[in-house]
Amino acid sequence: MNKYRAFLFAFVAVSAQLFAQTKQITLEEIWSGAFRTEGMDELNSLQNGKQYAVLNFDRASRSTSVDKYDYKTLEKTETIVSSKDLDGVNYFLSYEFSADESKLLLAADLQPIFRHSTLGVYFVYDVATKKLTRVADEHIQEPTFSPDATKVAYVKDNNIYIKSLTDGSVTQVTADGKNNAIINGVTDWVYEEEFAFVRAFEWNKASNRIAYLKFDESEVPEFSMDVYGKELYPSQYEFKYPKAGEKNSDVTLHVYNVDTKENSDLSVGSYEYIPRIEFTEDPAIVAVQTLNRHQNDLNLYFCNVDTKESKVVLHETDKAYIDVTDNLTFLEDNSFIWTSEKDGYNHIYWYDATGKLKNQITEGPWEVTAYYGYSAKDKRIYYQSVEEGSIYRDVYSIKTNGKGKKKLTSKKGTNSATFSADFSYFINNYSSATTPTMYTLNSAKDGEELKVIVDNKAAKQKFDSYGITPKEYSTITVNGNELNMYMIKPADFDATKKYPMFMYQYSGPGSQEVSDSWYGYNDYWHFMLAQQGYIVVCVDGRGTGFKGAAFKKVTQKELGKFEVEDQIEAARILGKRNYIDADRIGIWGWSFGGFMSSNCILKGNDVFSMAIAVAPVTSWRFYDSVYTERYMTTPQENASGYDDNSPLNFADQLEGAYLLVHGTGDDNVHVQNSMRMIEELVQANKQFDWAIYPDKNHGIYGGNTRLHLFTKLTNFVKENL
Repeated sequence: MNKYRAFLFAFVAVSAQLFAQTKQITLEEIWSGAFRTEGMDELNSLQNGKQYAVLNFDRASRSTSVDKYDYKTLEKTETIVSSKDLDGVNYFLSYEFSADESKLLLAADLQPIFRHSTLGVYFVYDVATKKLTRVADEHIQEPTFSPDATKVAYVKDNNIYIKSLTDGSVTQVTADGKNNAIINGVTDWVYEEEFAFVRAFEWNKASNRIAYLKFDESEVPEFSMDVYGKELYPSQYEFKYPKAGEKNSDVTLHVYNVDTKENSDLSVGSYEYIPRIEFTEDPAIVAVQTLNRHQNDLNLYFCNVDTKESKVVLHETDKAYIDVTDNLTFLEDNSFIWTSEKDGYNHIYWYDATGKLKNQITEGPWEVTAYYGYSAKDKRIYYQSVEEGSIYRDVYSIKTNGKGKKKLTSKKGTNSATFSADFSYFINNYSSATTPTMYTLNSAKDGEELKVIVDNKAAKQKFDSYGITPKEYSTITVNGNELNMYMIKPADFDATKKYPMFMYQYSGPGSQEVSDSWYGYNDYWHFMLAQQGYIVVCVDGRGTGFKGAAFKKVTQKELGKFEVEDQIEAARILGKRNYIDADRIGIWGWSFGGFMSSNCILKGNDVFSMAIAVAPVTSWRFYDSVYTERYMTTPQENASGYDDNSPLNFADQLEGAYLLVHGTGDDNVHVQNSMRMIEELVQANKQFDWAIYPDKNHGIYGGNTRLHLFTKLTNFVKENL
């Protein structure tokens, strides 16, 4: 290389480095999706185990398609259906195969109700004949194929209906559905939000019975929200919302006989909640999980829908609470897989059809974080766990006798799998703090990576062009506990200088913010702040997840006590580092995180000089029964637990800068929380800032809303930290 070329090369390299260091992330880029990564939407393995289907969106034609790919070659082999070929359907938003894959259920014009629930227009597409049939003329909820693919059951106006796909006839299963009174086949607000399911009916394997839940919410207290809209007079939206200690829906279990068109009741003993129902491999047996109101006493019943007899096959209790999961899986002989924390960590158990324990399959001081399935061919269980450390995820297989464990992933970070139907392949979704999401084809036998499907190199190059320093992961000892932490430093970090520190956390029971994975919107905002001279820190304190039941459940009956103590002490410890300006420490959070940041600036007013609380709970007395009582029991039983940790009762301790943000249409954490906080601060004669977003829900989004919100948050940080 001659001297001129060497000089030119060095000049270009230095110029590129300087450009990278000066290129600034903007809020407009973040909220326009400039950092979005490519994924594989609605990935489903097909029954032959050799192919999979994906939902694809063509931006040019604004059409969607369900395309079939070959596992071995990763080549597209067929377009199963495209909206370009369908009359009256511009595009569809999701798809679902019938059990025999002869038909697809396509969803269009989805309209949100609450967090998980939607109303939509649905079509059945026959793969062989290419015939498209609309399920119902109106918008409906939760349409579901019968296992034999001859019928679709759905809910409309709180009643269950069945449409025959052979003659087009419609049968009404229930007739007593009524708004804010009786709900059949879908869940009420609090079940949807806290037990995370909407469809509350299930087909049996023979397609001749439907088990369903009925919610009588007529005596549940009603909550109303003003809807400001654009009309001359605001309207009111009213819905049933059981706050802590208040009346819940009366939930009952029923079965419909498709042949005789008769409804019957099923009895499952004494309970407060029925958080899951699922038919077993036996078409006469439905599995029903029940919980008491404290959610620390769980029964799994096997109910015979013909004889109406029920028996308890599994019973678990806990001093604190029992998490409800979707990990119950039935094998061909009706034995079943179950996950439990009963030995102190979440592990996989195998029971026979009578409920007798056959084996604890996994064990150790680590948590199983996902159950993927069972291969009858090689008698192996496939799962995800944190065996390599609580901030990492890896995929494993193990024999049902608990031996022969194999680690199937090798890259350090976060791995999750979608297996082929015959468990010969899996598509691994991997990311870390230095690698954007990538999808690879792997052998399920030994984990060997066969091919890269999506690598998101463009996203990586874009990220790198900003000269950003990735998250640094470490631990910090706080109040006698080793806590996971990440730190984001400015790219030009100088240990001899002092920087303001901005802490972010959520801290809710079982949650995790510190994980070795690729970034989301909040992260990019944090990187933007780091570019502007802030150090951003996140610490997962006591009560967060994936470090065992004792660590998670220590906050029982005292939400906001130990978690707040840990954030305050962590800030105090970090403030002693030479490069942290102890006089400029701020904290922010959303929802539970807003509850935390509010408490931190009040109880830790000698440590925090600034806090932002978005959509915060300010008293657990205002929040819903299922979530709150799981961790706090009722206000009637635990008044001090509710009040000693409520920001409302410490408003007079505010010393620093405080920004409170809420949407008036928040059906989850009601704006009542912030209004009461505002009143307490006013009466304490404390100055603070606040912002209200009309008609916006818990996510505070839509149009330019997020851009406006984060502009406000950014300005507040820059002005006060």
